[in-house]
Amino acid sequence: MKPTEESPAMHSDSMKALMTEYHKSHINRTNQIIHYICVPIIFWSVTASLWVVKLPHVMNLAMVISVLLMLYYIIKSFKVFATMLVFTAACLALNYWLEVQGVPLLTTAIVLFIAAWIGQFIGHHIEGKRPSFFKDLQFLLIGPAWVVFKFFNLRL
Repeated sequence: MKPTEESPAMHSDSMKALMTEYHKSHINRTNQIIHYICVPIIFWSVTASLWVVKLPHVMNLAMVISVLLMLYYIIKSFKVFATMLVFTAACLALNYWLEVQGVPLLTTAIVLFIAAWIGQFIGHHIEGKRPSFFKDLQFLLIGPAWVVFKFFNLRL
């Protein structure tokens, strides 16, 4: 993309435009498969890291950030909100279960976070394109939704 060109996401904040723009750097099938594995791990590891930060009245920081994230998604698209609510709830339930099992949540999350980001960068090396979040940090929130929609062949 030439420096003078602007991405469609810059002109429209619609979820469809953002997902379309995100897809442009995720065409290669190998990169997509890597994303199907690594993006959910990264998403979960962030929730797990926030889970260990206990807060009075709201359980932990993961719950607070999840509510804010859901506000972002519902503003963008109700369908994405509903889908990501289920995925986020599954991550939070997994955190609860792992914590009850005595799994060292923070250590596990950090190790998997690093490994998954290495995988992501390998995928983008194979793709030959930079990760979308280098253009706009908003794509860090679009990526998990794109993966869920793409993996389950959902349409906006």
